Amino acid sequence: MSGKQHRIYVGMHDGVCAVFSTDGGQTWQQGPVTNLPHAASRLAASPVDPKRAYLAAYEAGVYRTDDAGLTWKHIDSWPTDYAHSVLAHPSESETVYVGSEPAALFRSSDSGNSWQECSGFREVPESVDWGFHAETRDSHVRDLRVSPGDASCMYAGIEVGGMVRSEDAGATWKQLPGLNDDIHCVNLSRSRPGTVYVATARAPYRTDDQGDHWEIINDGLDRRYTLHIAADPEDADLVLVTVSENAGRKAPQFYRSTSGGRSWTLVEALGHGENAEDMVVAFDWDPETPGMVYAGTDGGKLFCSRDRGGTWEQLPVSLPSVAVGALSAGRE
Repeated sequence: MSGKQHRIYVGMHDGVCAVFSTDGGQTWQQGPVTNLPHAASRLAASPVDPKRAYLAAYEAGVYRTDDAGLTWKHIDSWPTDYAHSVLAHPSESETVYVGSEPAALFRSSDSGNSWQECSGFREVPESVDWGFHAETRDSHVRDLRVSPGDASCMYAGIEVGGMVRSEDAGATWKQLPGLNDDIHCVNLSRSRPGTVYVATARAPYRTDDQGDHWEIINDGLDRRYTLHIAADPEDADLVLVTVSENAGRKAPQFYRSTSGGRSWTLVEALGHGENAEDMVVAFDWDPETPGMVYAGTDGGKLFCSRDRGGTWEQLPVSLPSVAVGALSAGRE
C-alpha cells in the first residue's frame, strides 16, 4: 500500500477539513479548517472529480471544495435557508443534488452556480403528512442516495416522513411504506444495488427489492435509536451500525454484521455502554481500497479499519468534534 493516497472529508459542529495520507495510511495529516457558523450536516465526495466535494451545512447553506479540501467556497446561489443532505452525481462531475427544509430537493448542473427545484419531490401525495417533532422546525431531507450502476434510481430519507424513491433521476417520486418514518441515514452497496439499508429512530431496516418491502433488522441490538448505517461496497451483507437509547445519544453502541443485519456483534474497540463519553456518529468506506473503512466520533476522534470493521486503529488526528453523518471518503 506504500504511496497510495487516502483522503477523508470531515464535517464538524463548527468547521470542515480534510484528513489525508500519502503513504498508504502509515501516517496521517489534517488539512486547514474552514470555519462554519453552524454544524456540518452531510458531505459528499465527487465520484468523478477527485478534487471536488460538497458540504450541506444546515443553516450555513452549501459549500464546495475544488482542491481536495484545502479551501471551501460558500455557494451563494443556494436558494433556501437550510441544507441538510447532498448527493454528488456518480458520472456527471458538475451535477449535484441538495435536500432542504421544509423537505424539498434541488438540482444543479453547473456545480452549484444555479439551482432548479425538483418539483415532483413535493408532489408526492403523502408529503402532506411530513413534519417534525419540534414546532419550530419542519420536515427535512436527512439523506440522499443513488443506486450504484443506475443514476436514474434515487432514494431520499425524510425526517420525519419516511422513504421516497425516484426512477427518473429525480423528476418524480414515490413514497415507500413499511418502515418507521423518522429517517436518519440511507445506504446501498454496489455489490447488490437492490438492497437498501435505512437507520431510523425505531430500528435499522433492510429491503432487497429497492424498497417495495422492508424488514426490521435489530436482532442482537441492545438499543433501538439508530443513527448511522453503511454496508461494505464489496459485500452487501457486511454492515456497520451505530445505535443509542434515544436522541440524546445515551448509552451508545457500535455493531457489525456479516449477515445483512440479521445478527449483530458488538464492536468492543470503539466507545460504548452506559458511561460511554464518545459515540461513533459517522462512518464511510474507502471508495478505492477494499475492506478499508473510517469512523468518526462525536468527540472528534477518527478511526480506521483495514479488515472490514473487524479491528480498528485510532488515527493521530484530534478534532473538536465530528458532526452526525458528516464524513465522506474521497477518491485520489
